[in-house]
Amino acid sequence: MIRSLGNKTPKIAETAWVSEAAYVVGHVEIGQYCSIWPGVTIRADGAEKIVIGDYVNVQEGSVIHGNGLVIEDYVTIGHSVVVHGKYIGEGSLLGNNCTFLHRSTLGKRCLIAANSVVLVGVDIPDDSFVTGVPGVIKREVTQEQIAQMKRTALSLVEHAKEFKACGL
Repeated sequence: MIRSLGNKTPKIAETAWVSEAAYVVGHVEIGQYCSIWPGVTIRADGAEKIVIGDYVNVQEGSVIHGNGLVIEDYVTIGHSVVVHGKYIGEGSLLGNNCTFLHRSTLGKRCLIAANSVVLVGVDIPDDSFVTGVPGVIKREVTQEQIAQMKRTALSLVEHAKEFKACGL
Protein backbone atom coordinates (compact mmCIF):
# COMPACT_ATOMS: atom_id res chain seq x y z
CA MET A 1 0.00 0.00 0.00
CA ILE A 2 1.44 3.34 -1.06
CA ARG A 3 -0.02 6.41 0.64
CA SER A 4 0.39 10.16 0.68
CA LEU A 5 0.52 12.00 3.98
CA GLY A 6 -0.81 15.49 3.36
CA ASN A 7 1.31 16.82 0.50
CA LYS A 8 4.06 14.21 1.03
CA THR A 9 3.72 11.52 -1.63
CA PRO A 10 6.11 8.60 -2.21
CA LYS A 11 8.10 8.71 -5.46
CA ILE A 12 8.93 5.25 -6.72
CA ALA A 13 11.10 4.49 -9.75
CA GLU A 14 9.37 2.68 -12.59
CA THR A 15 11.79 -0.26 -12.33
CA ALA A 16 11.33 -0.69 -8.57
CA TRP A 17 9.01 -3.32 -7.10
CA VAL A 18 6.95 -2.65 -3.98
CA SER A 19 4.94 -5.60 -2.67
CA GLU A 20 1.23 -5.01 -2.39
CA ALA A 21 1.64 -6.16 1.23
CA ALA A 22 4.18 -3.42 2.07
CA TYR A 23 3.23 -0.02 3.52
CA VAL A 24 5.03 3.06 2.17
CA VAL A 25 3.84 6.47 3.37
CA GLY A 26 4.98 10.06 3.22
CA HIS A 27 8.04 11.77 1.77
CA VAL A 28 9.86 8.67 0.47
CA GLU A 29 11.94 8.30 -2.69
CA ILE A 30 12.68 4.75 -3.89
CA GLY A 31 15.30 4.32 -6.61
CA GLN A 32 15.78 2.13 -9.66
CA TYR A 33 15.54 -1.67 -9.29
CA CYS A 34 14.74 -1.56 -5.58
CA SER A 35 12.62 -4.26 -3.99
CA ILE A 36 10.37 -3.70 -1.01
CA TRP A 37 9.13 -7.09 0.18
CA PRO A 38 5.90 -8.09 1.99
CA GLY A 39 5.40 -6.79 5.51
CA VAL A 40 7.83 -3.87 5.15
CA THR A 41 6.85 -0.47 6.56
CA ILE A 42 8.57 2.69 5.33
CA ARG A 43 7.21 5.75 7.13
CA ALA A 44 8.54 9.21 6.27
CA ASP A 45 6.40 11.58 8.30
CA GLY A 46 9.10 14.01 9.43
CA ALA A 47 10.23 17.30 7.92
CA GLU A 48 12.92 15.60 5.80
CA LYS A 49 12.51 12.72 3.36
CA ILE A 50 13.75 9.15 3.30
CA VAL A 51 15.84 8.54 0.18
CA ILE A 52 16.46 4.96 -0.89
CA GLY A 53 19.03 4.62 -3.66
CA ASP A 54 19.19 2.16 -6.55
CA TYR A 55 19.38 -1.66 -6.23
CA VAL A 56 18.34 -1.60 -2.56
CA ASN A 57 16.32 -4.49 -1.14
CA VAL A 58 14.30 -4.28 2.04
CA GLN A 59 13.22 -7.73 3.14
CA GLU A 60 10.11 -9.02 4.91
CA GLY A 61 9.08 -7.50 8.21
CA SER A 62 11.55 -4.61 8.24
CA VAL A 63 10.66 -1.12 9.45
CA ILE A 64 12.30 2.06 8.13
CA HIS A 65 11.39 5.31 9.84
CA GLY A 66 13.47 8.43 9.79
CA ASN A 67 13.80 12.11 9.23
CA GLY A 68 16.46 12.84 6.66
CA LEU A 69 17.53 9.20 6.23
CA VAL A 70 19.64 8.30 3.18
CA ILE A 71 20.20 4.70 2.10
CA GLU A 72 22.72 4.51 -0.74
CA ASP A 73 22.85 2.04 -3.65
CA TYR A 74 23.24 -1.76 -3.40
CA VAL A 75 22.19 -1.95 0.25
CA THR A 76 20.56 -5.08 1.64
CA ILE A 77 18.27 -4.71 4.65
CA GLY A 78 17.56 -8.22 5.93
CA HIS A 79 14.40 -9.66 7.43
CA SER A 80 12.87 -7.89 10.46
CA VAL A 81 15.43 -5.08 10.62
CA VAL A 82 14.60 -1.77 12.33
CA VAL A 83 16.22 1.27 10.71
CA HIS A 84 16.05 4.66 12.44
CA GLY A 85 19.52 5.97 11.55
CA LYS A 86 20.62 8.88 9.36
CA TYR A 87 22.80 7.25 6.70
CA ILE A 88 23.60 3.80 5.30
CA GLY A 89 26.51 3.70 2.86
CA GLU A 90 26.65 1.98 -0.52
CA GLY A 91 27.04 -1.78 -0.58
CA SER A 92 26.27 -2.36 3.10
CA LEU A 93 24.22 -5.22 4.54
CA LEU A 94 22.13 -5.13 7.71
CA GLY A 95 21.61 -8.69 8.94
CA ASN A 96 18.31 -10.19 9.99
CA ASN A 97 16.73 -8.80 13.17
CA CYS A 98 19.35 -6.10 13.70
CA THR A 99 18.50 -2.61 14.94
CA PHE A 100 20.09 0.61 13.68
CA LEU A 101 19.09 3.49 15.95
CA HIS A 102 18.59 7.27 15.67
CA ARG A 103 21.31 9.61 14.41
CA SER A 104 23.64 6.70 13.59
CA THR A 105 25.61 6.43 10.36
CA LEU A 106 26.96 3.37 8.59
CA GLY A 107 29.82 3.68 6.12
CA LYS A 108 30.16 2.03 2.74
CA ARG A 109 30.53 -1.77 2.43
CA CYS A 110 29.71 -2.43 6.09
CA LEU A 111 28.21 -5.61 7.49
CA ILE A 112 26.03 -5.56 10.60
CA ALA A 113 25.61 -9.09 11.95
CA ALA A 114 22.18 -10.56 12.60
CA ASN A 115 20.59 -9.56 15.93
CA SER A 116 23.09 -6.73 16.54
CA VAL A 117 22.09 -3.32 17.88
CA VAL A 118 23.82 -0.13 16.74
CA LEU A 119 23.09 2.39 19.49
CA VAL A 120 21.97 6.02 19.13
CA GLY A 121 24.45 8.40 17.53
CA VAL A 122 27.13 5.85 16.60
CA ASP A 123 29.21 6.46 13.46
CA ILE A 124 30.54 3.28 11.83
CA PRO A 125 33.39 3.84 9.31
CA ASP A 126 33.61 2.24 5.85
CA ASP A 127 34.40 -1.49 5.56
CA SER A 128 33.44 -2.36 9.16
CA PHE A 129 32.07 -5.66 10.46
CA VAL A 130 29.78 -4.91 13.43
CA THR A 131 28.33 -7.46 15.82
CA GLY A 132 26.83 -7.66 19.29
CA VAL A 133 24.50 -5.87 21.68
CA PRO A 134 25.54 -3.15 21.75
CA GLY A 135 27.15 -3.43 18.34
CA VAL A 136 30.91 -3.01 18.21
CA ILE A 137 33.34 -3.09 15.31
CA LYS A 138 35.08 -6.48 15.35
CA ARG A 139 37.25 -6.05 12.27
CA GLU A 140 37.20 -4.95 8.64
CA VAL A 141 35.01 -6.84 6.21
CA THR A 142 36.86 -9.13 3.83
CA GLN A 143 36.91 -8.76 0.06
CA GLU A 144 34.93 -12.00 -0.10
CA GLN A 145 32.23 -10.52 2.17
CA ILE A 146 32.08 -7.35 0.05
CA ALA A 147 31.63 -9.44 -3.09
CA GLN A 148 28.94 -11.56 -1.43
CA MET A 149 27.03 -8.48 -0.26
CA LYS A 150 27.01 -7.15 -3.85
CA ARG A 151 25.86 -10.54 -5.20
CA THR A 152 23.04 -10.58 -2.65
CA ALA A 153 21.81 -7.14 -3.73
CA LEU A 154 21.94 -8.05 -7.42
CA SER A 155 20.28 -11.45 -6.94
CA LEU A 156 17.33 -9.81 -5.21
CA VAL A 157 16.94 -7.44 -8.19
CA GLU A 158 16.45 -10.48 -10.41
CA HIS A 159 14.13 -12.16 -7.92
CA ALA A 160 11.99 -9.01 -7.64
CA LYS A 161 11.70 -8.81 -11.45
CA GLU A 162 9.94 -12.18 -11.37
CA PHE A 163 7.49 -10.97 -8.70
CA LYS A 164 6.84 -7.75 -10.63
CA ALA A 165 6.31 -9.61 -13.91
CA CYS A 166 3.70 -11.82 -12.20
CA GLY A 167 1.85 -8.75 -10.92
CA LEU A 168 2.53 -9.53 -7.27
